[in-house]
Amino acid sequence: MGLDDASSPVSCLGGVGHYITLSCNSAIVAFESAERPKMKREGLMQRTQFYVTLWLILGGAPVLILGGIAGKMANADAQVATAGTKQQGDHDVGIFEPGPLAQPKSPQQAGVSADNTRVTIPSDNPQTPPKIALGQKLFFERRLSADETVACSSCHDPKKAFTDGRPVSIGIKGRVGQRNAPTILNALYNKTQFWDGRVRTLEDQAAQPIVNSSEMGQPSLDKAVARIASIAEYDQAFRDIFGRSPNGPDLLRAIASYERTQISFDSPFDSPFDYFVAGDANAIDVSAKRGWELFNTRGRCNKCHALTEEVRDATNFTDNDFHNIGIGIIRHNVVALARQAKQIINSEDAASVDRAAIQTDMSALGRFLVTKNESDTASFKTPNLRNILVTGPYFHDGSQLTLWDVVDHYNKGAGLQNPYLDGDIQPLALTEGDIDDLVAFLASLTSPDYKDQGVIELARQRELARTNRPQRDTARAFGPKSARPTPPSP
Repeated sequence: MGLDDASSPVSCLGGVGHYITLSCNSAIVAFESAERPKMKREGLMQRTQFYVTLWLILGGAPVLILGGIAGKMANADAQVATAGTKQQGDHDVGIFEPGPLAQPKSPQQAGVSADNTRVTIPSDNPQTPPKIALGQKLFFERRLSADETVACSSCHDPKKAFTDGRPVSIGIKGRVGQRNAPTILNALYNKTQFWDGRVRTLEDQAAQPIVNSSEMGQPSLDKAVARIASIAEYDQAFRDIFGRSPNGPDLLRAIASYERTQISFDSPFDSPFDYFVAGDANAIDVSAKRGWELFNTRGRCNKCHALTEEVRDATNFTDNDFHNIGIGIIRHNVVALARQAKQIINSEDAASVDRAAIQTDMSALGRFLVTKNESDTASFKTPNLRNILVTGPYFHDGSQLTLWDVVDHYNKGAGLQNPYLDGDIQPLALTEGDIDDLVAFLASLTSPDYKDQGVIELARQRELARTNRPQRDTARAFGPKSARPTPPSP
């Protein structure tokens, strides 16, 4: 994924793509129930604007028509239609209404490799416009949850860069989980899903929250499907798209298809940093430029947030690997938890791992729950850094409130008494100016869709950091690297 020539939309795809935007005053409303009164149907039909993006990738891939029309889809259920003015438990019901930020994104964007995007689409789940539209509707559908209060969008709200802004997510009946909700943006490029990488595909990822009792709370995927199948508009949509009645695998295929349209780039450029990489020396300020240098040198950020340490990586800023960075080691006594997990968690059973990760203190074990390898104890996936400013709180447990806290944590060499600490973690001797520069660089990775939000969030974090820096430890930051304790005997 590169920015070799971002001067034109076609060249950004390596010369293999064509991008056309059409705007029409016609009305195409999907899922319109035949039972809906004619007057209401006509009201929805009048002057409905939609935008259609045609993406043609040569070499056998299908034409994709991605439209904002999914957000206009009618809903035949009167309760859902009127719910926009109510509160549902701990969730703002606005998250059930797809707005502009929820619309499918064009894959024809600067920094997006056509080949890399194409290989993320499974052969048994090709992208089609109707399937994407169905997936979008299901993504915002709270009737997938046991008590009809939680949807995928509850934890992945487009207005919050597809996160929920909480330290950890909240499910049905106010049940509090153990993990911070990662963004859906660019999740199609992930080699694995979830903080511990317990599944590989977006289809498999979509299934687990539906049946986790601390999230959407359905006793089984079949129960969720039965509820959806009882709604005439969904039943007809599944038959039209898949040629059969609603079922679990197709439901997951639809949701995953929608999630694959959430690409955190923009045409012709994404963030101010992307302008800078493409050659605009004035796109970011001097502080952010210094931060980019620190990121790749003394800050050692590129040890994890790059595909390789030798070449500067300006794509998703992740190595797609797992690392113990010293979060929650002492607080959770991970050694004792690892012994417990070895005895009671079946790593071959994804549902068992999911329950442990979301519902128990064994969540702190991270990748170990999946592999049972001692070296993976308390290791978590390196997150994508795009839009990092607006996707806090930070780390797998949402324990750090600001980017200053994050850099302070790394600056002091992370945790003591941690036999599993990643070998690349060490005191960084960063000054306050250095830390400010790193934060400025990270802020420059914010997409245009979240620019205004980012300005407000940066000011909020900066003000908080002036009086509250719980991770700052200057003595350790400028001291020697501590000896790593020997891992305990099994």
